[in-house]
Amino acid sequence: MNKKDALLLAAKDLFGQYGYNGTTFKLISERAGVALGLLTHHYGNKEKLFLTAGLDVLERMLTRLRDAVAGADDGLEAVQRFCGAYLEFSLDPGEHFLVLVRCSPYSDMATREDREVMMEKFEVVPAFLEQCVRRGVEDGSILPLPPRETAGAVQCNLVGAVRTRLLTPYSAPSLYDDVLAFITRALSPARR
Repeated sequence: MNKKDALLLAAKDLFGQYGYNGTTFKLISERAGVALGLLTHHYGNKEKLFLTAGLDVLERMLTRLRDAVAGADDGLEAVQRFCGAYLEFSLDPGEHFLVLVRCSPYSDMATREDREVMMEKFEVVPAFLEQCVRRGVEDGSILPLPPRETAGAVQCNLVGAVRTRLLTPYSAPSLYDDVLAFITRALSPARR
């Protein structure tokens, strides 16, 4: 691994663990075993590195979601695959999902510019989910519900489940399975 990649990996570890405010350039360079000057050389400032880390995790998640949905037989299966991949991604320690929790456009982003860039990128996730829901409504595998609002409700279930599982002590061991079953029951015309 080259030094630039080592710095990004260390930044993702630390931003996920301590958030933006709790992570310093010094901590990142020490974790990466790379001189502090190279951090500034490669990433400029902490805000740019934070944004780079968040976008890297988001792109990896989008790739995982697209791969999971590919080949789904119908819209309901596409939504199920999307949801399963989203939840699995959140548990994969190598993917640094907590960086997304810390650098979402709804968190305390350092600059307005960063927030706008992150907001634009984050919008891809619910838009992709909406496509899956729309497909299901059109092919009859999902109840005739408004796709945008339905995708929003599904996304809220996913975000709530992830935050409960990763950030609170209140998570039941079967939480993710329960959420997936709930979403399927809520959307499926066959279970009505």
